[in-house]
Amino acid sequence: MSSEVENVAAQPRTSERGAATRSSLLAAAREVFVSNGFAEAGVTDVVARADASVGSLYHHFSGKADLYLTLFEEFQARQTQRTKQAARMARAAGESDPMRVFISAARAYLDGCLEERELADLFLRGDGPPGFDVVMRDRLRKWAQLNAALFEDEGALVVVVTGALAAAVSEVVRTGDRGLAEEVLAIIGQIRPATSATASSSG
Repeated sequence: MSSEVENVAAQPRTSERGAATRSSLLAAAREVFVSNGFAEAGVTDVVARADASVGSLYHHFSGKADLYLTLFEEFQARQTQRTKQAARMARAAGESDPMRVFISAARAYLDGCLEERELADLFLRGDGPPGFDVVMRDRLRKWAQLNAALFEDEGALVVVVTGALAAAVSEVVRTGDRGLAEEVLAIIGQIRPATSATASSSG
């Protein structure tokens, strides 16, 4: 049986007024989900906060899960933009070491999590629609694949740095500690493939 999340197909029908209504519904959903959690939030809470009608919500979204997933996808789109821009800037500045490029992108990702900490925490706390954990795992796997390209298919290295950063994101979002973020990035930045470590120790 497919999950609620898998059934969501967010294809907003937007006019200018429709786009404004859609935005206000998303802003209201964000506030309600952050305050009450997904499970306790109700569609009526969202429309009341947005000063909209239940009908307008169902015109733009298929329900509560669709609102949540749309917030997640839009957050991830902003995070992708932040990390791509950071990697581009690092390369433009002459950086060619894949790990340093990765660290620049990872710093941008962590900065985005801190900038939108309430929203990041909402997605990390485990209170989402049925099937959302699958969406999160899939996103992490795709992210790992992108890292694999950056590290020229150093599979073990990708697992280590991706896992370390995922754990760091969770802790940094929980604590809001930017200093911890920098310490973690400094440690991750020293990680190298086992092959190069072996070569340097035996050489």
